[in-house]
Amino acid sequence: MPATKDRAGRSRAMPRPFTLWREVLTAYAAPALTAGAAAVATGQRDLALAAVTSIAGTSAAVAFLVGAWLRNGGRPRRWTTDLPRVVVAVVLVVAATGAAALLGWCAARWLPGHTLAPVGVRPERLGIDLPLSAALATAVVTLRWRSTVARQALS
Repeated sequence: MPATKDRAGRSRAMPRPFTLWREVLTAYAAPALTAGAAAVATGQRDLALAAVTSIAGTSAAVAFLVGAWLRNGGRPRRWTTDLPRVVVAVVLVVAATGAAALLGWCAARWLPGHTLAPVGVRPERLGIDLPLSAALATAVVTLRWRSTVARQALS
């Protein structure tokens, strides 16, 4: 991996460039494995199902949407690169979490009366799983994207 010098003159490895498919894959695998391990350790079947569906699926979908928006310019682009990266991450996390919370709330109320969900499926989990997964995925993808943009600008 190529190296670069930071402000203090220390040599640091360059981060990998922002690759959307890698970010989406990681956004799916990480929560699926961690929530799945917790489900196995505690014997919670509903958590095991949620780990690979609502938790990891939401995380991957949000990582794709936010990552694609950022990679393709993030309109208006100026604020995404001019503001401190923590501020950009907070703004996007709040927006994604709010949208996911609304979607989770609506789905938790609509699904029970309109689907034949198998026993063990708890749609009320969507009100927590979706916004939490969206917040984490948005924060990670935004900070990762921003660090690669900063590195490209220095090169």
